[in-house]
Amino acid sequence: MHSRPERRRDPLSTALDILSRRDHSEAELARKLRTRGIDAGEIDRIVARLREFGYLDDRRVACRLAESALAQGKMVGARLRVELRRRGIPPDLAEEALAQTAGCDERAMVGDLLARKFPGFDPAAADPREKRRVVGWFQRRGFGLSAILEALRCPVDE
Repeated sequence: MHSRPERRRDPLSTALDILSRRDHSEAELARKLRTRGIDAGEIDRIVARLREFGYLDDRRVACRLAESALAQGKMVGARLRVELRRRGIPPDLAEEALAQTAGCDERAMVGDLLARKFPGFDPAAADPREKRRVVGWFQRRGFGLSAILEALRCPVDE
């Protein structure tokens, strides 16, 4: 069998292909293009061009990620800040996205998630180990301990 020589794709086409799957921050796209062997100068030109076309927008990525994370209850607060930074969102835009989520009612979110993720969980009847497991699940997503305990109606010393 003869193998075909690998044809190198146009770097802009590669970038568009990556963006066709989901929105990326400029830093994420640059990182992915680097792993495909595209040189830094070409990456800078591609990123500038895609930003100009409106295909790359870190503010949009940050806001959408924050909205989605809150709607799905995946992360809030500090955990969301870490995820935004991991995706290469500049600190000022990350803080802007977090500010938009500042008005969310964490206690209500915890209550809603508790009903969906832990149906039948009764904090009054649960043993301390089970309570710690549930509290830890919420804390790993960035929920504040006071909001968690309030939603669970658990005394702080448990």
